[in-house]
Amino acid sequence: MWKTVLFLILALIIIPIAAWYLDTPPTEEQWQLIKTLGIVYLVTALLCFVVSTITKNYSQVDKLWSVMPVIYVWIVVAHHGLEWRIVLMAILVSLWGIRLTLNFARRGGYSWKIWGGEEDYRWAILREKDEFKPGWAWTLFNLFFISLYQMGLILLMTLPIVKCMHGTPLGIADIILAAIFIGLVIIQIIADQQQWDFQTEKYRRINTGGALTLPYSKGFVDTGLWAFSRHPNYAAEQAIWVVFYLFSIPATGTWVNWSIAGAILILLLFKGSSDFSEGISAGKYPEYKDYQKRVGRFIPKPSKSGKGVPAKA
Repeated sequence: MWKTVLFLILALIIIPIAAWYLDTPPTEEQWQLIKTLGIVYLVTALLCFVVSTITKNYSQVDKLWSVMPVIYVWIVVAHHGLEWRIVLMAILVSLWGIRLTLNFARRGGYSWKIWGGEEDYRWAILREKDEFKPGWAWTLFNLFFISLYQMGLILLMTLPIVKCMHGTPLGIADIILAAIFIGLVIIQIIADQQQWDFQTEKYRRINTGGALTLPYSKGFVDTGLWAFSRHPNYAAEQAIWVVFYLFSIPATGTWVNWSIAGAILILLLFKGSSDFSEGISAGKYPEYKDYQKRVGRFIPKPSKSGKGVPAKA
């Protein structure tokens, strides 16, 4: 696990530097805005570290994952003014943030005590691993990965809006990208609702002593969108931030620029995150390994007929 963490942290450092040199550097206005956003990031990340250390609830960054991008993009709008592409991008991120915040809230992620709420079950499992049992090891992990790395990634994901400042006029490419972005948010809504409906019914049956017939006896959802992708919500999340980066292409006329780092890093993060989650699921549910063989992780696997392979009911 430490190798994965170190790789992600190094990637967080190397990829932005490499992307920086692939493109013309930010303008003075962009650089000043990045500094402002960086101060907000650093204060928020350190606050998450302190609060999580005191409360022993290590989902403080999770609470802010859907909130901070919205704050960042509207700081840019407030600083830069009402440029059409910038405002459009801020509205799209706000729609994404509202959806994710509502979904996180209904799962118990928030509490009237802002430091409370349900902790992601994966942190407890990770703390039990031998390499994290020493208190100092978990503290370092909390500081550098949970707090600084994840909050840093959130900032990098939103930097394409800074790159788009003073870009070309809003055009058809932007409208197409906005439509794709909204379509991906809709996919997330559907996937999350299917997961919610499945888990709610499964635990209702367990708590009332009801029989766990198919598909609930498997323990995991493999119908609907989940019949074509093991993580349709994760797939859409990654695609959303790639699309967000793509706005910078019609804005600048260049395919690769320094704001690409966030889009690359989120792909790496979700690869590692899904590896860990699937390891847990495969250990809990006997049929999960067969599900892994049948269904693609993010992209549907083609069948002989050329269509995705649906799960058996």
